[in-house]
Amino acid sequence: MKVMTCPLNGPRNISEFLYLGELLEMPDAKACEDREWAEHVWFSENKAGVVREWWCHLPSSYWFIAERDTVSDRILKTYTVAEYFEKSGAAQSGAAGEAR
Repeated sequence: MKVMTCPLNGPRNISEFLYLGELLEMPDAKACEDREWAEHVWFSENKAGVVREWWCHLPSSYWFIAERDTVSDRILKTYTVAEYFEKSGAAQSGAAGEAR
């Protein structure tokens, strides 16, 4: 059984979670070109290695961020959205990530 640690609910069976996409910096919707916005919405990098992703614990509807190695499919770390944005400084700069 594969287990993921939810920052709110603790270790849970992976079947309780939904993958919601890679955490990406969102372009400024008012200043970017249509092509840039379309690429942000529709294209994905699908890179090999460690990525940050949006996940949701379905029974509690709790959204959080996980770092996962896409090569080994190993979950390295999970943390709250607030914790991520505090550490990254994204909240102060106005940058935000969203699921695709």
